[in-house]
Amino acid sequence: MIDRGIDRDWAFAAFDARDRSLDGQFVGAVKTTGIYCKPSCPARRPLRENVEFFADSVAARAAGYRACKRCLPDDVGRDSEGVTRALALIAVSDDALSLEVLAGAAGYAPHHFHRIFKRATGVTPAAYVRGARAKRAEAALNETTSVTEAIYAAGYSGPSRFYAQSKARLGMSPSAWKNGGAGVTIRWAIAETTLGKMLLAATDKGICRLSFDEDAGELKRRFPRAEIAPGGADFSDLVKRAVAAVDHPAQMPSLPLDVQGTAFQQAVWAQLQAIPPGETRTYAQIAQAVGRPKAVRAAGTANGANSVAVLIPCHRVIRTDGTMGGYAYGIERKEKLLELESAK
Repeated sequence: MIDRGIDRDWAFAAFDARDRSLDGQFVGAVKTTGIYCKPSCPARRPLRENVEFFADSVAARAAGYRACKRCLPDDVGRDSEGVTRALALIAVSDDALSLEVLAGAAGYAPHHFHRIFKRATGVTPAAYVRGARAKRAEAALNETTSVTEAIYAAGYSGPSRFYAQSKARLGMSPSAWKNGGAGVTIRWAIAETTLGKMLLAATDKGICRLSFDEDAGELKRRFPRAEIAPGGADFSDLVKRAVAAVDHPAQMPSLPLDVQGTAFQQAVWAQLQAIPPGETRTYAQIAQAVGRPKAVRAAGTANGANSVAVLIPCHRVIRTDGTMGGYAYGIERKEKLLELESAK
């Protein structure tokens, strides 16, 4: 019996598009062959009237269907469990876990585990481990007055190792991170865009904030000990490129970013950047894509924590019912951005 809780139009559209992000959320069963597949199955698509949908493989088998030998839909659950085991191990370990150790815990060969982990979380196992350790260091920095003590508490072999791994990720030293941007210069400017006044701020590494209806006071609140200075003539080119990104989001230029986030936030932001212009994903799809299908609310929170609007396109995420959902700078701006992208 078909699962009446699944929207048939939505499911068929995902099935027809071979949407990999929905693997594990439902299966499509073909009446003429007696086979059920995951949404991303590469096999030729049957006629719409010959497909019915089930919440999972168990329900499809109960209805008399058998698993596709090409896409192996029953392995999706096993893959998810394996990634979950690895994530749990990362969460409790202070060591820099190797790919071999994580793959062994998940029950896979290293090369195969690397592939399914990246597909599930949006980042490689090594990148996820680095992000998790950096997050522990951030927490430790908030609990101790000693940066060095916090670095060792997070499991790093020494300060040099932490500095080497955090430089690309943070854009500022651990001391500056702990002390409200101490020693860092943040330049800013306000420019007119089709969406109104835009605040752009950047460190020497890249853009750390792009927002609307804000002024330098917001930067002082976020980085109370940083040097906040108006951008000069050499800042104008970056401003022009950022304005172009806002005015023409479908033709996103490559702009340097200096953003911070937990491993989970970074995985969510990576998924946002993978959404093609003019398309949308739901919060549930984003949670599924990063390997945390039950963390829909957390995915929404990570979406809202994005500090560089448009450049990390959180406006491309909507609610499951198709409504716009929230947006920090107003629903009208979100709708306008999606309209601009659709008109590409």
